[in-house]
Amino acid sequence: MPERSIFILIILILILPVSCTRKTHPATDTGARLDHGAIPGSLYKKSEAISTNVVTRKTITKNNTPIPNVIIVSDRAARKSIDGRYYYDVKGHRYWRNKFDGKYYRFNKSMYNDEAFKPNKE
Repeated sequence: MPERSIFILIILILILPVSCTRKTHPATDTGARLDHGAIPGSLYKKSEAISTNVVTRKTITKNNTPIPNVIIVSDRAARKSIDGRYYYDVKGHRYWRNKFDGKYYRFNKSMYNDEAFKPNKE
């Protein structure tokens, strides 16, 4: 008798996880429905089923904060390039250190000809 109850208990334990994983989904309403206020034989027609599927989309807003042309950064936070100049990266923009005033300026092509941004000749 105890063997039989242990066997039944083991079967129930094995069936329980399988039965809990099954989920029921309600059938979608694809047929036509009658208007409840319609008078039989009148001009009212059957209303068609309306799809209730709603698609929600996330709206991505860009942060339109202006990017400054000049920043002040500690030289400890900046990195040093191979040629000895300091630079700092912010949001995909590179800032180079000016030799004369110590501020960091956003890169532009005119820096190639400017003496303040040329590497030190050692």
